[in-house]
Amino acid sequence: MSKNVLFISGSPRAGANTKAVVNVVYRLLRDKQGNSQLLDLHHHVLPLFNGDPAQQELDCVTQLRKLAQEADAFFIVTPEYHNGISGALKNALDFLNGDHFKGKPVAIAAAAGGGKGGINALNNLRIVLRGLQANVLPAQFVADPGHIDQHGIYIDESGVQTLQALVLDLASALQTEARV
Repeated sequence: MSKNVLFISGSPRAGANTKAVVNVVYRLLRDKQGNSQLLDLHHHVLPLFNGDPAQQELDCVTQLRKLAQEADAFFIVTPEYHNGISGALKNALDFLNGDHFKGKPVAIAAAAGGGKGGINALNNLRIVLRGLQANVLPAQFVADPGHIDQHGIYIDESGVQTLQALVLDLASALQTEARV
């Protein structure tokens, strides 16, 4: 039985570096796992979460909740904005709850906007996902912006190998979950 992995590109920007990382892991895991979905928060625009139950009926929210519910695992990539995750990603996660994440393996990565940032965003993302009862993998990845070319392609071979190891960790977690 094939498992369903939901990839989330957590940037609302059109030319986001998160897409370069998501494209690498999407391709790697698709080759290993076969069944996956991609949710790009640049294209999947959500209203600002306000707790109003009527928001749950909106098509964009219904689709988000359906994709998350059907996912057996997640691979989430966020940019680092002011030492935290993007507002678009936090907003999307606010529409979800523990029923969508409880016990599911989650791999996380960040795309730094400059320098060697990204770690604070990953720490922030871990805290949010812990609140959603997700099983966040211990390994993580930060993409340096210098490793993404002008066409939005991730070009650092050692980084691709690190991402491949993270993908294998996620695939292994899925197999372990299937045996439990």
